[in-house]
Amino acid sequence: MSQAPLTPEQMQQALDLVAEHGDTCAAARAVGMAQSTFSHRWRKAKAWQAQRQIQAGPRPIKPDTPDGFEVRQVSTGYDAEGNVKGQWVGSRLEGSYTETVPDGHIVKGMSTLVDEQGKTRAQWIKTGIDPDHQKAASEAAILAAIAERVQPLDRIPTPAVLEPLGGDRKNKLTLYTMTDCHVGMLAWGLETGAPWDLDIAERCLVNTLTAMIDAAPESAVGVLNQLGDFLHFDSMKPLTPEHGHVLDADSRYQKVVKVAVRVIIRVIRHMLTKHDDVWVLLNEGNHDPAGSVWLRVMFELLFRENPRVHIEDSPLPYVVKEWGCNMLGFHHGHLAKKEKLPLLFASHFAEIWGRTTNRHIHTGHYHCIDEKEHPGVTVLQHPTLAAPDAYAIRGGWISKRQAMSITYHKTKGQIGRGIFLPTE
Repeated sequence: MSQAPLTPEQMQQALDLVAEHGDTCAAARAVGMAQSTFSHRWRKAKAWQAQRQIQAGPRPIKPDTPDGFEVRQVSTGYDAEGNVKGQWVGSRLEGSYTETVPDGHIVKGMSTLVDEQGKTRAQWIKTGIDPDHQKAASEAAILAAIAERVQPLDRIPTPAVLEPLGGDRKNKLTLYTMTDCHVGMLAWGLETGAPWDLDIAERCLVNTLTAMIDAAPESAVGVLNQLGDFLHFDSMKPLTPEHGHVLDADSRYQKVVKVAVRVIIRVIRHMLTKHDDVWVLLNEGNHDPAGSVWLRVMFELLFRENPRVHIEDSPLPYVVKEWGCNMLGFHHGHLAKKEKLPLLFASHFAEIWGRTTNRHIHTGHYHCIDEKEHPGVTVLQHPTLAAPDAYAIRGGWISKRQAMSITYHKTKGQIGRGIFLPTE
């Protein structure tokens, strides 16, 4: 338990007792106090006495300085009794000095030295790299490199389709959704129930999407809805971008990128053999916010010679497509909760909402299927084809692996669905 501070009366008494008895030992015996306790009190009293003498003594001088100079600091020395022994004056050329923050940096802190009159005499500015500037610069460099080196793919001719009697192909759009594919994730089958790596991901995604496309009704438009988290990690380090959680990753980032690009190219090219036009959505997820940017730019360049391919290039994490009476909304699900999506899309896309009567908002993120009808809109949370990782299994998040295709009619709304299990 800490002791109460000494009062001025107690400290003055200690000084008087030593002056009367000659030393601390005799003074301690005179008042019946332990010598160590009294000595500690006397030392405190001496310091208190010196401070009082300094405060009562002459103030530090304010010396004259040569023309063009100013006082930087004044140091004063005192003896044991509190008397001024000497003073030292530091001066410098007059003028103010400023420090600029380097480009790409932000101020993290500032230290200021002031004199006895409260005037600023020196400042130290601590800076750090601005993460937003660094991210923007990195993305700009990646996009510039992509634009310089990516060569467009050959044009694929429009499929020659024999329209069945009474067919309505021109009014149909088929949506193929793959979400949370986590290309680059590593799962040990003995632990997670099913393995997942780059080779398995490529076979599973290409084979399953090919089966979905082949089984779909004849439709004028096919939409590849990559709904986010296509890439498991977003940089050279296998960490989540937002919180830095360590991820189970399969190999090097460049290998991950090559597989991811190859998968999407193969799926789009197969869709071009089925549909007149192909719309491609490469939505961002919480695992790949930067990766989704360069994917969109890269595929715009890859298919720039093919007018039948339309890459959605909106930087927003909320996207809408209109097909006749249908409003189709898309969001990965990492920013806005499912319950808020109806009002959010109604506010963001009020004109399209007003023109349509059948509305679906497609989302992912949670790796399992969930569908809820709200007034005026249905929110559909899609499952994933990917195997769970160790984090999901240990947390108890288990769901059926599957993917879904949905066909929409311009005047009738949703007219069909297909459910597909992962195929390797």
